Amino acid sequence: MIQSLLSPRHYDARRLIALKVVFPTCCGVDVHKRFLVATIITTSADSVQPHYQKKRFSTFNSDLNRFADWLRANDCLDVCMESTGKYWVPVFNILEKRGIRTVIANP
Repeated sequence: MIQSLLSPRHYDARRLIALKVVFPTCCGVDVHKRFLVATIITTSADSVQPHYQKKRFSTFNSDLNRFADWLRANDCLDVCMESTGKYWVPVFNILEKRGIRTVIANP
């Protein structure tokens, strides 16, 4: 049986390490052929728990522009995108034109 690393058996509050928040608001994107799934993660100075917003968009240009609008509306200018193949290219081009910093991560 596999137990979670955060289960009481493995959890020790004395060994917790404080991590510095580098991007208070950022977005992770998984790009597929016909759609993308994006999650904006927002942290605030007064809260330990991050806030998550998840949305799905088609890969048509009109929806990719709605995606960029959604990022801007949430003050999210940093995106990390995972994509297999060439499907990331139109997404990257639209975000770049809109001034959103985008990094491609290939697993």
